[in-house]
Amino acid sequence: MSDAPAIPDAVPAPGGPKPLQGGALILLTMAVAFSTFMEILDMTIVNVAVPHIAGSLGVSSNEGTWAISSYALASAIMQPLTGWIAKRFGEVKTFCVSVALFVVFSMLCGLATSMPMLVMFRLLQGAGSGPMVALSLSLLLASYPKEKQGIALAMWAMTVVVAPIFGPILGGYLTDNFSWPWIFYINVPVGAAAGVITWAILRTRETKTVRAPIDSVGLFLLVVGVGSLQFMLDNGNDHDWFASPLILTLGLVALVALTFLVIWELTAKYPVVDLSLFARRNFAVGVSALSLGMLGFFGITVVFPLWLQTTLGYTATWAGLATAPVGILAFLMSPIIGKNIQRLELRSVVTFAFLVFAFTAFWFSTFTSGASFATLVLPRFVMGIGIACFFIPLNQIFLSDLRPDQIAGASGLANFCRTLASSVSTALTVTIWQHRGETHHASLTEYVNPASPATMAYVGRLQSMNLHGASQRAVLDQIVNREALTLAVNDVFWLCGLLFLALIPILWLAKPPFGSAAGAAAH
Repeated sequence: MSDAPAIPDAVPAPGGPKPLQGGALILLTMAVAFSTFMEILDMTIVNVAVPHIAGSLGVSSNEGTWAISSYALASAIMQPLTGWIAKRFGEVKTFCVSVALFVVFSMLCGLATSMPMLVMFRLLQGAGSGPMVALSLSLLLASYPKEKQGIALAMWAMTVVVAPIFGPILGGYLTDNFSWPWIFYINVPVGAAAGVITWAILRTRETKTVRAPIDSVGLFLLVVGVGSLQFMLDNGNDHDWFASPLILTLGLVALVALTFLVIWELTAKYPVVDLSLFARRNFAVGVSALSLGMLGFFGITVVFPLWLQTTLGYTATWAGLATAPVGILAFLMSPIIGKNIQRLELRSVVTFAFLVFAFTAFWFSTFTSGASFATLVLPRFVMGIGIACFFIPLNQIFLSDLRPDQIAGASGLANFCRTLASSVSTALTVTIWQHRGETHHASLTEYVNPASPATMAYVGRLQSMNLHGASQRAVLDQIVNREALTLAVNDVFWLCGLLFLALIPILWLAKPPFGSAAGAAAH
């Protein structure tokens, strides 16, 4: 790594450009929100299309999931690099190039004719779009008047939270009614329009750039460490975790590389990831609460539709519709929270959010396999109240007291932690659900015996339907399995509820005042 001094390229006028007003501000907000929405949507829109993609390209469903994990892997590596890239090339330019790359590789993903080709384009799509989410927040905060930054934060937060929820619904609709390439083609017109509008409005408002040397050691450790960790989390469950030499090796490589990365970055003159941000109390507390909160929230969001589809026989579309109502109250509450964010005690607001999450998680844990659609949807709908009260204030807390030039790096690092927490959550909750399912299955099987009056009465009903021998045992096993997986999913919901309650004391370590989200209005 070179010790040459960082050279400022261009210094804007003192105070930076004035906030945008009127039509330009509305257009920019829509462009940035839509581009961010499409980028995050691509995290989940592919999930329901995997069987179609696998069938079309002649691979197994297991190999088809590479279309999901390759995007997540590349995006996870690029997110913490956002701050360095933005300082080197300028936030506006980086964002617009990121959108352009996302559009180009979305088109190429749709045109892919083999699985290796699709995986390669998904890797490049994830790498290209990695900085988009963090920079969208930074650009919005820089463009809004200081007194309206809460609204900007609220609108940004909603795109980030709602997009993954609507991904499976939109993906299911496009796949069922058109074909799987359309889940990628839909990005092209939206992304192209968003990129052009953003560049047209912000090209004269570029941020200060600094020509810093490339931290090649840090970059290498980041790619190896995060890449190994993300691959391990995506594939661990399929390989029985650490019983597999591959997963064990990846875990050790990730541990060593990330440990050395932390040590290196804290002592590097020009770190590729600014870990010194964690020395700031509010950033450390805010990002920790956000990441651990996402671990619980995303765990419920993943395992709930999975249970509906694999155990209760829901289609992908209906499972998506049962999951989606969480976005309704979140969407309605966000502008209210954003508008009043300067007047609220933010720690109390987030405490309320965690209490709502815990209450609904415990409510989820009372479900039976015979629950109606309305019964399943109601707690999901109520849970939406907590989203706006969780996501928006925590972003405000961790961005408080930061300089404007630190916002992009801080947002990128926080976004990485949030994404990583989501990956850990998926791996953890699905594994716990499966293991608890096996435990409950073994326990319930003990009650299925000739000495049980209920069992014999049910066997009698099966015999009257002309089911005997192997067919009879298959039906009994299916019922036991359904109830075991339902009890197991209730265990997962219960654990998530306890996690939300445990996070409340951590949250109160944050220290007010939390000021404006950008620390200052100007860039």
